[in-house]
Formats: sequence, structure tokens, C-alpha cells
Amino acid sequence: MNLTYAYIFLAVAIALEVLSTSFLKDTYGFTRLYPSLIVIIALCICLFLMSHAMQFIPVGIVYATWAGLGIVAITIVAVIKYKQIPNIPTIIGLSLIVIGVTIVHLMNDIDVK
Repeated sequence: MNLTYAYIFLAVAIALEVLSTSFLKDTYGFTRLYPSLIVIIALCICLFLMSHAMQFIPVGIVYATWAGLGIVAITIVAVIKYKQIPNIPTIIGLSLIVIGVTIVHLMNDIDVK
């Protein structure tokens, strides 16, 4: 595996985290089988892929990217799926998260192996 694959794994992990989180409300406290299975399986695969990405990308960068982009993506899902429209302070906060993730990536010291 190389750095390119690590970023692909990270991107898939983020997608699976968003999938998992978007079904979390539908589990009704893990009392519904199929949404619960989607959440559990997607999270397990997500964490597996993140662990492999961390072999090439520093832990802080992986986690900042995963969390930051996951927050923004799940907010978009909440707008579409649950009609939960964010207010102006929320949009400003999400913008700052995106700016922070961008800074983390631009200022990192990843050694390409």
C-alpha cells in the first residue's frame, strides 16, 4: 500500500461513517434490525480502513479529516433526509471546520514512503 491507497481508504472510511451516522436515527436505539446492521457493519469497515490509512498518514491528519468532513457531510445528509436546515452560526462553524481541515492538509509533514 502507498499514500494514494491510504487516501482512498480514508475517503471510503469517511463515506462509510456518513452512511453509518445517517442510519443511526433510524435504529430507534438499536431496536430495528436492518438499520442497526447497517450502522454496525459500516462503522466496523470504516474503522478497519482508517487503521490502514493511519499506517501512511499521521493519526491527527486522518482523524481531523475523518471527523471534519464527516460532520459537514452528515449535515448535508440531515438537510436532505430530515429537513434539518442549519442556521447561520452553524454554517459559519462548518465553514471553519472545512478551513481547519484544509489547513491541516496543506501544512502537514507526510513522508511519502
